[in-house]
Amino acid sequence: MGKKSRVKTQKSGSGATAVVSPKEMMYLISELLQKCSSAAPSAGKEWEEYIQIRGLVEKIRKKQKGMSVMFEGHREDYFSDLMSWAQENGAACDGFTVDNFGTEGYGLRATRDIKAEELFLWIPRKMLMTVEAAQNSVLGPLYSQDRILQAMGNVTLALHLLCERADPASFWQPYVRSLPQEYDTPLYYQQEDVQLLLGTQAVQDVLSQYKNTARQYAYFYKLIQTHPAASKLPLKDSFTFDDYRWAVSSVMTRQNQIPTEDGSRVTLALIPLWDMCNHTNGLITTGYNLEDDRCECVALQDYKENEQIYIFYGTRSNSEFVIHNGFFFQDNAHDRVKIKLGVSKSERLYAMKAEVLARAGIPASCVFALHCNEPPISAQLHAFLRVFCMTEEELKEYLLGERAINKVFILGNSDFPVSWENEIKLWTFLETRAALLLKTYKTTSEEDISMLEKPDLSLHARLAIQLRLAEKQILEKASANGRAKRLHFQEKLEEGAALPRYEESDIALLENADADAKLPIILRKLEEVEEEPERPLQEHSRLLNGDKAVYGTRLTRTKKNVASTKPKSL
Repeated sequence: MGKKSRVKTQKSGSGATAVVSPKEMMYLISELLQKCSSAAPSAGKEWEEYIQIRGLVEKIRKKQKGMSVMFEGHREDYFSDLMSWAQENGAACDGFTVDNFGTEGYGLRATRDIKAEELFLWIPRKMLMTVEAAQNSVLGPLYSQDRILQAMGNVTLALHLLCERADPASFWQPYVRSLPQEYDTPLYYQQEDVQLLLGTQAVQDVLSQYKNTARQYAYFYKLIQTHPAASKLPLKDSFTFDDYRWAVSSVMTRQNQIPTEDGSRVTLALIPLWDMCNHTNGLITTGYNLEDDRCECVALQDYKENEQIYIFYGTRSNSEFVIHNGFFFQDNAHDRVKIKLGVSKSERLYAMKAEVLARAGIPASCVFALHCNEPPISAQLHAFLRVFCMTEEELKEYLLGERAINKVFILGNSDFPVSWENEIKLWTFLETRAALLLKTYKTTSEEDISMLEKPDLSLHARLAIQLRLAEKQILEKASANGRAKRLHFQEKLEEGAALPRYEESDIALLENADADAKLPIILRKLEEVEEEPERPLQEHSRLLNGDKAVYGTRLTRTKKNVASTKPKSL
């Protein structure tokens, strides 16, 4: 199978392996764990906390310099072994090869013509790195006794990956050796690169991601050094922050949900070779075939010989791509920014508005999204804003008026306004809110564009500025759209235009787009970000991840979706 795997210990700058006393290291680890487990900082103090945590991490990294285990040579040296290993273990991979695509990085290049919807790749279960495989590995004894690992499959996969990397005889060595040695997620950013995101919507997730990763590392470092079930782990003598950051990023950029063997539930998996595919716009074309027990991928479109083969990662924003995948997708048709809205409980009409919203299946307070395309708001957000701006008389119509129950179901249908005045209010609100959000940024769009023209800009700085600019451009479009809509409905009001009337056949239709979208609002899952539910292992998950048990993010932010199955939060 080509070149043998050779593992080496990184050397420090002096040429000698770093030496640090166990007592000194444990003191620093305990300090880090305490700092990361303390109460959340007050508003405006998050950056200060990040600096303190980062300072402790850098002290630990300095002490650990030269202790990380790495492979000799370059990543591409092992691609031929990866292809041979895949073929030997039942994967279908004769229609492509792994190649370098410049700024897009490594991907799959077609070695023959491939037709759209052609099944060109499958990977059998035995090649997948799964939580179940981890349970049956050297990690099993610790997994069986630690409730954190049992509750957090992604963390289990990260430690499993590290254990297999440290084992030269591991079945997955060809796959592990083919993974990047570093990533472009914000965990690898310099402090000045992270600082470029201050004032953006993404910065809180970036800071949380770093804090949660540091907390996890400190917790598992202590566990590995002290727990009897960890005594035989290959990580015991060398488990650095850089090791864990690498494993976390490998899992975060590649994890997917697949069915268990009996199909009764889902589990997390890393899918070798297939995870080399890069992203483009389109549809999910990967599924899991339970009958043949393998992951299958069909072609998204026709590919000619020598063309790059792409897949669609899902409807993710650029914030999600940058934070959890390490790239910015310039032509992202699904880009969006979050906007938190709620009816004030101190408002005189709160009870009436909350009741109308409840009948429509919408929370009185929720995080919605403003989209990069037209229209900038979803049917759900349109319905919320209509109720938010209703007068007392309008609320009574939707609570007590004729056909009140039926009218609730067309709240999100843009063709049937509550009143011209209501439309003017809601679009004025959107225009103003977006403009106010734009004022919170420290730079203008023009300044960002100018910065991106600098040839010496680092990749991570470029990603941060691209993300910052994209947020502003969405808000600018939303504000401009709000203004145009406001002026349009003012004209309607001034000319005394009659309100459109709906027929019985229109009831329960939310919007006039495609047929699949024409569903009652209470039957459609809100696309907006919802608060994480409490978990039975709440006290344990918070120890590692604050309020969310997935590297500080929802598990829906995995790299690629399989069989259109939405991963659920742990």
